[in-house]
Amino acid sequence: MRTAYLTVTILGILFNGAAAVTYLIGHEYPKSQADMKGIPRRYVPVLGLLLAAGTLGLAAGFAVPALGTLASSGLILYFIGAIIAHLRVGSRDIAGGIVFLATAIAALILGIRYHGAW
Repeated sequence: MRTAYLTVTILGILFNGAAAVTYLIGHEYPKSQADMKGIPRRYVPVLGLLLAAGTLGLAAGFAVPALGTLASSGLILYFIGAIIAHLRVGSRDIAGGIVFLATAIAALILGIRYHGAW
């Protein structure tokens, strides 16, 4: 159980951390995604900060399990919203969002199973 929890959580940290950096450095991909979904570009850094907060929360969850639980829950909501935003504009390019969502769900479940909810 410990190995699965550590593996999934570290993967979540890496995935979300890389995405956060991409959003925060002003890379073109997040901007084009925002344009496609009709989201103003000024929100791209905000989305990056949400990803960064989730990343830090997952990492902090190793020391304070409640933070990991809250962070993975927040990331689940974030990626449900991202998938809905894609579907709303007719985009079926949701495989990446599903992978991120599945990682956040797995981190939540394994974290609760390993540490308890709080």
